[in-house]
Amino acid sequence: MYAIVEIAGQQFKVEQNDEIFVHRLEGDPGTQIEFDQVLLLDNGGKISVGTPLIEGTSITGKIVDHVRGDKVVIFKKKRRKGYEKESGHRQDFSKVLIENISVGGSSKAKKAKEQVEEPAE
Repeated sequence: MYAIVEIAGQQFKVEQNDEIFVHRLEGDPGTQIEFDQVLLLDNGGKISVGTPLIEGTSITGKIVDHVRGDKVVIFKKKRRKGYEKESGHRQDFSKVLIENISVGGSSKAKKAKEQVEEPAE
């Protein structure tokens, strides 16, 4: 089972017991967090696509650590002008362990699916 979830403005493919690096999240290491913006869910070959989100589905995880990424060097130069400027940047990340993907059935989604199937007569 895997899911596509939106975390801090980015989309990630997650499975149970995955460790992912996301942009820095609020909370101390060991804090439980829940993501409810699930866009796609594959449950044993049955794929559910949200419009835009899947109702009643959530993903729970735990913040393992806060780390910093590799340094990115920004170098600017204008030829024959003697202009050179160098700076750098390190992004803050949170390492998150995905603990559980919980699937809940929503009657609203089932009703919408039934309405789409009925006019096929």
